[in-house]
This record gives sequence, C-alpha cells and structure tokens, in this order.
Amino acid sequence: MKKPPVVTPDEAVDVVGYMFGTPVVVKGRTWLPLTQVAVWAYLAKISDKPGRSWLARLAVGFLKMAAALGSEWLHNLAHAAAARLVDKPMDALRVAWGMPLVVYYEPNDPSVTPEQHIARSLGGPVLNAGLIVPLAGLRRMTKPGTAAREVCDFAVGSNVFLGTAGMLPIPFFDGGPVLKWSLVRRGHSMSAADETVRAANRSVGVVLSIASALALLKRKFLIAWFLGFLGAVAAAVGYGLIEE
Repeated sequence: MKKPPVVTPDEAVDVVGYMFGTPVVVKGRTWLPLTQVAVWAYLAKISDKPGRSWLARLAVGFLKMAAALGSEWLHNLAHAAAARLVDKPMDALRVAWGMPLVVYYEPNDPSVTPEQHIARSLGGPVLNAGLIVPLAGLRRMTKPGTAAREVCDFAVGSNVFLGTAGMLPIPFFDGGPVLKWSLVRRGHSMSAADETVRAANRSVGVVLSIASALALLKRKFLIAWFLGFLGAVAAAVGYGLIEE
C-alpha cells in the first residue's frame, strides 16, 4: 500500500502563514492541539512521585510535553529552513492536531539535485544534535532528584531520540532520503537506490524488533512500544508493504 498523502496540490486547505518561504496550512479543525493535550495528560500521569502534588505533576508533565513536542516542531522548522537555504522550499508544512508534517508533492522531483535532497533532509537532525549540548549544560545546573533535573533529562532524551530515530533509513524519515540520494549522487540508478533502502529497512526492522523485545523484558514499556512501532514500519517498507 502507499502511505496516504498528508496534502495534495488540489486539496482545499487554509494557509495560516509562512515559515522560511513554506506555507503553513491547516484543514478544518486539525489545528486543534489534541496531541499536546494527550501527551501532557500521559506525561503528568507517569510523573507521579512520593510527595508530589497533582498540581506539581501537571506542571512537570506540561514542561516535559513542551520539551518533547517543541523539539519536534523545531525539527520540522529546521527542515523548512534548510529547504529555503538551498532554494528548494517545502511545498507545505501541514499542522495536524497540533503537530507539523513536512509535505513534498513529488519526493523524486527531478528539479532538485541529490545534494539539495540531502541538505533538506539533514536540517532536522542537525538542529536536534545542536540542541543536545546546551540542554546538557542546563541539566548540569540542576540538582539530582529534582523536577528541574527530570525535565532536563527528558529534553535531552527527546532530542537524542529525534536525531537518531530520524536518521533511520525509512523513506519518509530523514535517513531514508539521505541514504537514497547519497547513492544516486554516487551514480546508482533510482531503482537500485530504492532497493538498497528497502534492504536496509529489512535489517533495521529485525534489529529494532529485538531491541523492543529486550526493552519489554526490562519493563520499559514506552521504549518497547516506540522501538516495536519503528521496527514494524521499517519491516513494512523493507518488504514493500509501504511505498514512498
């Protein structure tokens, strides 16, 4: 099956502004921050500690949510900035339930060089990598066992996760286009590059599935879920169940 498009050229959407030359669009009520509310509620629930009031849990959960989803917003805005920098802006940045989605109508646009494809894809991971150092420095200024340290740990972890998971060779992540267009740049045909990406995803799917099982054995349920989900997506790409 094909991954459903998040927006098409003829789809009726509302343009709410522009960021780095990219139109920011919504459709209907998809601007509502439902993702933020859901993640806030979950993080507040798991932030329970002895002696911590429900108001404190809400505050810690909110700050963790802002750190994680704010980093995701910055990640996607960095993609928009990189695309503008190489003079090949994104077609749209769609806001879906409070979160940004990068939109390119034609992933294999022949007017975009392999170098430009790679630069656009690297914008987000480079931004996340750049945030780790200052956030780690801020973390060192907090005391162990405090809510501030807890939030800083979450902020650092969020950017490590976004930077590393984003570089998985999944076509609609950042690592997939980087791998594909690096191969094309070296002279591989498009079909050969696509097959290499699928082969890489088959291997990654196995590794992530094993890592998910190990996390489950250690009762790291959230990590196990994320790794299992990513492993399933990678396997689906590898075996042609999801196409670019």
